[in-house]
Amino acid sequence: MSEVAPALESKLRRSFEAQSLMATFGAEMRRIARGEVEIAAPILAGARQQHGFGHAGLTFALGDTAAGYAALSLMPDDAEVLTVEMKINLLSPAKGERLLAIGRVVKPGRRLHVVSAEVLVEGDGARRPVALLQGTMIPA
Repeated sequence: MSEVAPALESKLRRSFEAQSLMATFGAEMRRIARGEVEIAAPILAGARQQHGFGHAGLTFALGDTAAGYAALSLMPDDAEVLTVEMKINLLSPAKGERLLAIGRVVKPGRRLHVVSAEVLVEGDGARRPVALLQGTMIPA
């Protein structure tokens, strides 16, 4: 994937920073390329489920957001992005310190973009897959 123009990177970062949920999770946009975006967030005490693992809601939100911004990186300059549908397969508990979501465009279309995201948990110097997401995005 190729890096994006500074104006597009600025647009994506401004849009991401306007998301209060991502701010609540302490999420950061780590990398932006054409058709691929990485977002990371710590697994905070307020985002854990009853067994102490990162909540699936956190996993879903990060994956959906990373996939959405990956799609937006290929949309027209005046577009924003909305999720049409998103499916998640949870692979293992999010037991660790941080989640990393890598969103990718599988197939850009004239109107709909098919996307995917892989969510990994980081901890103890290792990364493990936590979830796979697949969905569809549309320009808003």
